[in-house]
This record gives sequence, structure tokens and C-alpha cells, in this order.
Amino acid sequence: MFRILLAACGLLLSSVLAQAAAPRPNILLLLTDDQRADTVHALGGAFVQTPHLDRLVERGFAFQRAYCLGGNSAAVCLPSRNMLLSGRTWFRFGQAARAEDPNFPAVFNAAGYVTYHYGKRGNTAPAIQALFQTNRYLDNDETDRRSGQPGQAIADAAVEFLRDNRPRFERQPFFMYLAFASPHDPRVAAPELMARYRHAALPLPANFLPLHPFDNGEMTVRDERLAPWPRTPDEIRRHWHDYCAVITGLDAHIGRLLAALDELELTENTIVIFSSDQGLALGSHGLLGKQNLYEAGMRVPLVIAGPGIAHGSSPALVYLHDLLPTCCDLAGLPTPPDLDGRSLAPLLTGQAPRVRETLLLAYRDVQRAVCDERFKLIRYPQIDRTQLFDLQADPDEIDDLAGRPEHAATLERLRGELLALEAQSGDTCPWTVAQPRSGNWKPPTD
Repeated sequence: MFRILLAACGLLLSSVLAQAAAPRPNILLLLTDDQRADTVHALGGAFVQTPHLDRLVERGFAFQRAYCLGGNSAAVCLPSRNMLLSGRTWFRFGQAARAEDPNFPAVFNAAGYVTYHYGKRGNTAPAIQALFQTNRYLDNDETDRRSGQPGQAIADAAVEFLRDNRPRFERQPFFMYLAFASPHDPRVAAPELMARYRHAALPLPANFLPLHPFDNGEMTVRDERLAPWPRTPDEIRRHWHDYCAVITGLDAHIGRLLAALDELELTENTIVIFSSDQGLALGSHGLLGKQNLYEAGMRVPLVIAGPGIAHGSSPALVYLHDLLPTCCDLAGLPTPPDLDGRSLAPLLTGQAPRVRETLLLAYRDVQRAVCDERFKLIRYPQIDRTQLFDLQADPDEIDDLAGRPEHAATLERLRGELLALEAQSGDTCPWTVAQPRSGNWKPPTD
């Protein structure tokens, strides 16, 4: 009996020592700007050429229903990135997350990581960005977007940093956050990238419309003025041509970065996360921007690959701001208290099929939505209008079921879910306003 106990203790001690000796993983977080979930070839973007991201998907874990929660300003990227870096919703922090609250650089600095950021200006609260040990901004976002080689400057600097600091990473792991400025407009790709697509052959979104059928509360914002009304198939294909070419160019520079990890023998101990701050309508529903709560506007690609992460995918409902607690779990760090995000580690390990039953989406005070595994309800309180979509049967949100008697119980159930989620999150947006205005809308003539 004593020998058995001694052997068991020996095995336990060996396991503890092995865990203690195992180096913490490096983490590379790649975030693009305005990239729809369906614009990675391996994730369903059949006509988009993304060979390097495809290889990441092939060895990683993809989340099929990852969302930005939304935004409290027309520049959705700002609240989105504040939420991502802080693990909290914009209902908690208003216009900018606070540096004294939990956030990515603070957590990983405290854990002894080398922290590095390079990206577009205004991508989150400056006080949080300043916490990165190396904190760099593009000199001019628009210049980078017009360079013809989207992402090159950020990728070049990141590769140089990895090479220069390779010996240091034997002692300290790194957390690197690269916030690319593309495929946000203006979208300019080199001629050789443009030549990889044929304008006329690009398919329109399945839910293309010349005009959105009603006033969603944000019809003439800057993004929506990037093309005239009504939208024409040729104009939307032109936008998609630029969009796809820029994504392919960005993919190539991400590929160079991943190749540098291989060259420097860092891949085996580096968790790579790829996502975007939000999506983009780009012709879906007659819209162009991200100031909406349709799937095209709020759903993003999300792939995690690295040590201990098996190839797979999940249809679970997840948020971008789940990444902070997730990375804490993957790095073996304590998760900060009082976060709104939830760790996705149970999904990555197969220990749980989901981390939440429903999901709230919100845009300013004009749009709210709730999703469950099958249905999505979108509410427009300013015009007293509701949409209901069956995302399993109708993933492009074409067939509005809100007025059909057979779906009345589903609509009422989701209304209750929406109000409950708002109460839990501190969202004060009402179901309707005292004096709703008309939802009728005509495009401006100026």
C-alpha cells in the first residue's frame, strides 16, 4: 500500500513539476478593420482568396457565430476595440474603457509578458494603449490604406520586433496585438491584387437590395454615403472588387508574419488569434456600413490556433469581448473579476457546447437585437418596428417572420429575452419611445 501511495505521489509531483516548467504561451492577436465573417475562403467566402488564413483555419478552431456587441457611436470600431481590450461592454464604460480597470496590456504586463501593440490610431482608449510596453501607431491610417499593400507596415515592424527580441522570448513570452487598418475604406490594392478578381464575376450578396426598406435610424451616416442611392449591382461589385483585393493583400502580409514565427521556431508555443472589429453590409439589405445589427454588420471571423488547441469549430454564440478571459485561461493566468466576457476555453476543449444561451446586440439608441441558437429579433424602438429571422433556415435574413401569427410566441419569448438581457447589462434603451416616428425613408438628393 505504501509503495502504491509513493508511486501515486511521484506521478502527482511529476505532473506538477511539468506544469510549472511548461513555458507560458506567446499570444499573437490579429485584428482587421471592417471584415465580414464570410470573407475568409475557409470560413465560407468561396470567392475570396485567403490562402494563409485558410491554413490557420486548417490547424485551428473557428467560431461560426462570433459577434461584435455593437456600438454607442457611428464609428463602431472604437467601442468594439474598447470592449475587446477590456472584456467589458460599452454599457459599463461609456465612450472609453478606463486604464485602471482590467485590460489586456495591464493583465499581461503583470504576468511578466513582453507586450507590443502596433495599429491604427483611435482604435481604443489612449490610456489603455499607453500600457503596452511597445505602443506604436500608423502615422496615417489613410496613407496605409492607399498604399496598395494593406498591412505591410505593421507586418514589417512586427517581424522585425520578433527577430530582434528572439533571445528574450526564451525568458519572457510575448503578447502582441496588431490592429490593422484594412479592409476599411478607402480600399486600394496593388494592380496585381486587383487582377486576381474579375469584377463582373463577383457575386452580389444573397440579400442585396437597392434600398433598405425603412429608416433604421442611421441611413445617411458617412459609410452609407460611399455609394449613391439606389445601389446598383455594378456599383456594389466595384466595392466588392476592391474589398476582396485588399483582403487578399492583407492575407499575404499576415502570411509573412506567420512564416516568421516558423522561421524563429516560435509557432509551437504561440497562440494565434485572428478576428475583426465588426463586419460590413457592403450591399446587404441596401446598406454599405456597419451601423446595423444584421449578420453582415456585426458577425466577424474568429479563429484561434496554437498549442493544445485542436482543429474544430463551434456554432456557439460568442463575443469579441470574450477574448480577454479566454486568453487568461489559455495562458494559465487568473481572470480579472467583474468582466462581461466569458472564457471560450470550455468550447476549445470540448468541455461545453456553449457559454451563453442568448446574445444581445445594440447600436446607439436606435437598434437592439437578441439572438438564440436559431432565431434573431431586431428591434427599432424609435419607429416601433420589429424584425424576426430564422437564422437556421434563412441565414441571410431575407424572410421577416415578425408579422406571421405562427411565430407570435417566438417573437414574444425573444422580446422577454431582450428586455432581460438589457436589464442584466445596464442597458436603458426602451422597447419603444413615447412618440415613435415614421419608418418611411427616401434617400437624399444632394
